Amino acid sequence: MGGIVKALIDGLGEKSLLLGEDASSRKAGLWQRANIKAKIIVRPRNTEEVSIAMRICHEFDQPIVAHGGLSGLAGGAITTEDDVVISLELMNKIEELSSVERIAVVQSGTVLQTIQEAAEAENMLFPLDLGGRGTCTIGGNISTNAGGNRVIRYGMARNLVLGLEAVLADGTIVSSMNKMMKNNAGYDLKQLFIGTEGSLGIVTRAVLKLHERPHSHETVFVAIDSFPKVLEFLKSIESALGGTMSAFEVLWQNFYQLVTTEPATNKPPLSDEYPYYVLVEAMGGDSDRDHELVENAMAGCFEQGLVADAVIAQNQQQVEDLWAMRDDVAQTRRLGTTFTFDVSMPISKMEAYLEEVNAGLSTYFEDFQRITFGHLGDGNLHLVVSVGERKESGDRVRVERFVYEPLAKIGGSVSAEHGVGLEKKAYLDVSRNENELNLMRCIKKALDPKNLLNRGKIFDT
Repeated sequence: MGGIVKALIDGLGEKSLLLGEDASSRKAGLWQRANIKAKIIVRPRNTEEVSIAMRICHEFDQPIVAHGGLSGLAGGAITTEDDVVISLELMNKIEELSSVERIAVVQSGTVLQTIQEAAEAENMLFPLDLGGRGTCTIGGNISTNAGGNRVIRYGMARNLVLGLEAVLADGTIVSSMNKMMKNNAGYDLKQLFIGTEGSLGIVTRAVLKLHERPHSHETVFVAIDSFPKVLEFLKSIESALGGTMSAFEVLWQNFYQLVTTEPATNKPPLSDEYPYYVLVEAMGGDSDRDHELVENAMAGCFEQGLVADAVIAQNQQQVEDLWAMRDDVAQTRRLGTTFTFDVSMPISKMEAYLEEVNAGLSTYFEDFQRITFGHLGDGNLHLVVSVGERKESGDRVRVERFVYEPLAKIGGSVSAEHGVGLEKKAYLDVSRNENELNLMRCIKKALDPKNLLNRGKIFDT
């Protein structure tokens, strides 16, 4: 890589590069125990420097992988020794935040929680929220079209991006920093870069849509004794809350038990004897009225026999404690070797789907565990599968088949919000037909004819 190193140093300066052990000693991500394999990490400070780096890599036919917070779960940021990493970590500024226009202009290396807190300081809300908020960056969120806890009300990352700036494989800067809610003048080019995992261009800046900060924040945690009642409760509580419901998270019993027993530090707010637990969040405009609305809604659900037990958070600390259980996904590491999945489907199909997954796993693994939780309100489940002490080379593929293949017949997706990366590309045809895949490949070839950007991710070209 001698020639490209010199070119990058000439173009950007030596301080912009990490080489040798300075690069390879870095961890590949929060969930990856291995180190980064790439020998060069380029750390630009602005879009122009990203463009210079991309143009040089294009001249040398050099594959590129973009890095943000490295909190992804689909292998989209994994590198080889032949790759150059372009890390956006130094591009972490909030350039503008306007409560009048209800927008924030941010660089793509800005941490999600930083944006949330900046919006809150201006009495605004940036509603995208997920467990990795303190580490993940907005560029990564955009590249995977992140979802998280409040999709049921505010939508995915795609719904919160008004405009963006991206750099193509050859260094061309596409600046479409639209600040308007409505702009139907031609193609909406930002969509090419949202959810495409850095395979069509690297996002460097974005215009985000903010919302007025709610005046009330109600949180309820309930226990339910059957899955049909979970679905009835979703419909009943959403209707009763009059459009203020912002989250509907479901914890299956084994996940609830895992996050409320030592060494976990969460205290169980309800008995762990029930098969399902639901965390409901509502955001409204009048704290007194909304608290009464929640109490009345829950009273109605008890009268209908939908809820077996419940607690309503009375202060901010209780809200944080309830959410801490949902976010304590790291407890699944206690299960040893696990395989994680992020799937979506019509909610009416979930119970039968999970039964089929269990039936498949039981044909090969005697002592498997399937931990389940997720954003049921928007059709998204997270599964963590442990197969016990077995460590056969084919276990991952077997588990993947049992989880992914039943999705085809129910119109489900192998990726609800984490992306495809390396982990799911072999199963992309479960969720996309051949015409869709061919069109994806055509777009990839048009924007990145040398196949330099995140080569080998999503699909082989």
